[in-house]
Amino acid sequence: MKTFYLALDLVDDPIRIAEYEAHHQKVAPEILKSITDSGITNMILYRTGNRLFMIMEAEDHFSFEEKSKMDASNPKVQTWEALMDTYQQRLPWSAAGDKWVLMKEIFNLKKQ
Repeated sequence: MKTFYLALDLVDDPIRIAEYEAHHQKVAPEILKSITDSGITNMILYRTGNRLFMIMEAEDHFSFEEKSKMDASNPKVQTWEALMDTYQQRLPWSAAGDKWVLMKEIFNLKKQ
């Protein structure tokens, strides 16, 4: 099992943020299936202000590259991603073309 922690910002507009959250209250079954088909077993989003934090648990075989390939060939996912992109804002340090940025672990009590 792998766990990933990612961050992304939303456009800093309370109305747009509320719309984004509303979209996540009823995600289409095809989108959910695309997530689980890639090997992701759980995905949790948290928000503070306009900053999003994602915890993603995945099977050992999960790969971001394979997920991207699967998504590119799925019209439903492409439509969902295009819609979500209207609400999302890249972090200033994200690489070109990247939305979600992997976070670096800097402290873990269990490893102390």
